[in-house]
Amino acid sequence: MAWLAAIEDSCRAAIKKEEDACYNSYDNYNVRHRDSMGTSRSVVISMRLPAESGNRLKRMATRHGWTPSDASARLVEEGLRRSEFAFIDFRDSPAGRQAYIQGSTLAVWEVMLLVRSHRADIAAVAKHLKWPEAKVQAAINYAEAFPEEIEGALSENAATDFGALKRMLPQAVKFVSSRARKSRDAQTSSR
Repeated sequence: MAWLAAIEDSCRAAIKKEEDACYNSYDNYNVRHRDSMGTSRSVVISMRLPAESGNRLKRMATRHGWTPSDASARLVEEGLRRSEFAFIDFRDSPAGRQAYIQGSTLAVWEVMLLVRSHRADIAAVAKHLKWPEAKVQAAINYAEAFPEEIEGALSENAATDFGALKRMLPQAVKFVSSRARKSRDAQTSSR
């Protein structure tokens, strides 16, 4: 019976490790859905993959530093989100895997930054982006469903100054609009 106790202890340790993980596509995808009691719920599902798909999955997992099991769970979660939210896609970025708006280079959190700057005027954001309003609404819908993910990305963006950006993207160039430049020049000449 000592072997049974050892297995139970091993299982408890594995469950505890999973409970400490936190999912979010912005922060390296470790989603764990918790019920009101704070316990981690998961379902074991086995599947057969063609050998080449299994090899590709293993390569992806290795590239990201994940286990093949983590990679498959993340891909399933992304697929489910794609099917549940219009215009949503997932891509690798310098900040990790993120939700993007299909057919654009904008992550959902970037669209939400525009939504906030336009005081939630969907039509104004759509006009600014030259998008149908449905795409802007899709970003809002996703952000409402996954607020921690989007708020985390927005907070990270707010904490990043140009120096940090330049370290991540050496080709970055600081841009000052001509209107802002004229305003700044007018302020310095009036002093």
